Amino acid sequence: MKRMLIVMVALLAIVAFASGVIAQAPAKTETPAAAPAAPAPVPAPEKPKMAKPMKFWGTVAAYEAGKMITVKGKKDKEMAFDVTGDTKMKGEVKEGAKVTVMYKKDGDKMTATSISVNPPPKEKAAPKAM
Repeated sequence: MKRMLIVMVALLAIVAFASGVIAQAPAKTETPAAAPAAPAPVPAPEKPKMAKPMKFWGTVAAYEAGKMITVKGKKDKEMAFDVTGDTKMKGEVKEGAKVTVMYKKDGDKMTATSISVNPPPKEKAAPKAM
């Protein structure tokens, strides 16, 4: 019986110390109620796909400033391009000039984005006679 009394006192002491430790533990803060769910984001409208810029070079067959340019390339292939206010010009464009045209194609319409006049090729100097 004595033994039972010692075990009971020991258990009460453990419970007393444990409850004191639990009482000193920081209180858990309650999380505020969840805010109402935000509406699902609306996907951005798809941007129209930009046509890949293409390149064509040759000799100017016809040119109307601010309107159109016709270029004759290899194997007498001739292409006409619309020229807009956004078309970048590099050099003086005139008939017979060698040019490189960067353009974009929209359906059947080809619009020049830039026109560069190519410098005439340098002529090789004649070898010196010795």
